[in-house]
Amino acid sequence: MTWAVAQAGGVVGKRILEIGPLEGGHSYMLEQAGVAEVVAVEANTRSFLKCLCVKEVLGMRAVRYLLGDGMAFMEHDAGGFDMVFASGILYHLQDPMGFLRLLPRMAPRMLLWTHYFDEGVVRNSPAIAHKFGPVARSTIDGFAYEFVEQSYKEALQWSGFCGGSAPTSRWLTRRSIVEFLRHLGYCRIEVSFEAPEHPNGPAFAIYAELSGSG
Repeated sequence: MTWAVAQAGGVVGKRILEIGPLEGGHSYMLEQAGVAEVVAVEANTRSFLKCLCVKEVLGMRAVRYLLGDGMAFMEHDAGGFDMVFASGILYHLQDPMGFLRLLPRMAPRMLLWTHYFDEGVVRNSPAIAHKFGPVARSTIDGFAYEFVEQSYKEALQWSGFCGGSAPTSRWLTRRSIVEFLRHLGYCRIEVSFEAPEHPNGPAFAIYAELSGSG
């Protein structure tokens, strides 16, 4: 979060859309960084209630929490945000490419932290390899990409929140994510926190700006 705020040149007075605030930690950091408003959409009811508790305890005034599907929110909202924060979201979605396609109309800047699929790494990791199907290919807006179906399996029996709202999700390859952002018009793409050996699967953070956002 601190890295992304620095990449954006600060967020003082900015209007931020946060998808998946979980327990409000990043929302709090954004408020402390001087934002004018954070609209944070959380799909999990338990996490939403935690966010409301954190907001009350810490006296957060710039943050507004909404309960619902973040992708549905982006499909129907008029946009007009300065930046979108989506940390720990993409790899939980059944339509991650559709999610990425909505980002440019919401804001000229974005932060994404996500796991991605790497054949060599994932297939050689006994702890997670059994969760993934074969590599599949598809196209969206003329862009060809690769993905795999991921199953939560035993995590679905956990009393906590495994992160997804369905039994499966789609993980994109690293190339598919980065190159699709270029396809969407992001002219500046910065990558950090690259962790190919992350125990839950390869992961990285991306900060991106649309052409002309300055």
